[in-house]
Amino acid sequence: MTSICDLPEDVLVELLSLLPGRDLVCTCRLVCTQWRYVVDLTTLWKRKCQREGFYLQNLDRSISDWKTFYMLCHLKRNLIKNPCAEEQFQHWKLDRNEGDKWKIENLPGTHGQSMPDPRVQKYFVTSFGPCLKSQLISLKKEGYWNELMDEKQPEIVVKDWYAARFDCGCRYELTVQLLSEDYLVLEEFCPEPVVIEQWSDAMWREISHTFRNYPPGVRYILFRHGGQDTQFWAGWYGIRVTNSSITVGPLT
Repeated sequence: MTSICDLPEDVLVELLSLLPGRDLVCTCRLVCTQWRYVVDLTTLWKRKCQREGFYLQNLDRSISDWKTFYMLCHLKRNLIKNPCAEEQFQHWKLDRNEGDKWKIENLPGTHGQSMPDPRVQKYFVTSFGPCLKSQLISLKKEGYWNELMDEKQPEIVVKDWYAARFDCGCRYELTVQLLSEDYLVLEEFCPEPVVIEQWSDAMWREISHTFRNYPPGVRYILFRHGGQDTQFWAGWYGIRVTNSSITVGPLT
């Protein structure tokens, strides 16, 4: 009787490429020597990338490890939860909540502008006292194992959107830290605060930073942003923020 192990290699590659990547590495690779060999083949992981839309022909020469490339593409998503205030303040820690405190408003808001992305419908807005909120992301909980972060050092891309009201000046600040297991800061992005004058265009602007070649040992990412208005008016005349994101892995 013919068994699955008697199948030609190319047929076995095609069949195994239908399975989830985690099952291939954690289960199929342990079945026998032949399956371990097939699971380790570049062609299998390239086939999986083709199946799931991660493959571009011009990547052939630039990808040295297709298995890692596939895993990173498969895991890639926004690690910031509730970035657009659709769940009120769920998942956010309000580190500072002064003045009339943080508030959520609908776009475009009073004396405001719409976002370039029409899917974004809400934003967080600050008051006349300092308002800062943060999220602490555990990379391991999000599926990024320690060896992957230490050996492959995938790019970590941070983005945030901010805007002012037309009729009031305000201040925006952002800090993103890559932290060790003991919460020591291994690398940091902390640009100078942005001060927007009164009677601005109220346009939404994006700030972006990519962490590359960071030290081994990164286990957490701390994202913190906020600000306040600069004229100390009661109410919610401060900086507006929304659509924050942190992604790990290659451009696809």
